[in-house]
Amino acid sequence: MIRAALAALLGLLSMTTAEAGCRQALALGLDISGSVDATEYRLQRDGLADALSRPAVRNALFSTPGEVVWIAVFEWADPGQSHVIQPWAALTDGAALDRVTARLRGGTRPDFGPSTALGSAMEAGAALLAGRPDCATLTLDVSGDGPSNTGPRPRDARRAPALAGVTVNGLVVAPDAKAASQLESYFRAEVISGPGAFVERADGFEGYADAMERKLIRELRSMLLGALQ
Repeated sequence: MIRAALAALLGLLSMTTAEAGCRQALALGLDISGSVDATEYRLQRDGLADALSRPAVRNALFSTPGEVVWIAVFEWADPGQSHVIQPWAALTDGAALDRVTARLRGGTRPDFGPSTALGSAMEAGAALLAGRPDCATLTLDVSGDGPSNTGPRPRDARRAPALAGVTVNGLVVAPDAKAASQLESYFRAEVISGPGAFVERADGFEGYADAMERKLIRELRSMLLGALQ
């Protein structure tokens, strides 16, 4: 009995990428509208790379052998404007994660318009997640430093069939407590939806990496607990 159990465990740990299941598909949308300057743009992209590289996030990503997290990252601004920075990648090990963070730290900003189309961003994220129907959990993260001011309303976008079964979380970026409180309330009322949805707050773009780390750990751990239960 013990030998059989050990053999089964070793078989699980030695699963190839092709055999591994998808625990979670995580699509992250970054706001690059006109309110985000060149310095803030780099703080956002580098902050995401930094958060993904931190030990607590890495541990959460690789906590379940044979159950892989897939990640995709896109930027958004005006209605219909989205740019995929990182196509879907399976985070099977540290080397795969390092390739993603290197890609985030490179690249240049696309020539997008100045407005903030949160609803369109959610539609772009939904289209990305449609490419991962084999994953146990689908999560869309939308970062933003202001409310939507053009395009489809976020509350309408989140009701679309394309986001059925998707958890939509938000990361708000604000310079002070008052602005953060207002933007958090807006995201709760208009943007987030699905099981366990929540809003995380970054204290300006300087605090983006720390906020992203908190958000990723919360998402990844909640999915792990759900799988164990």
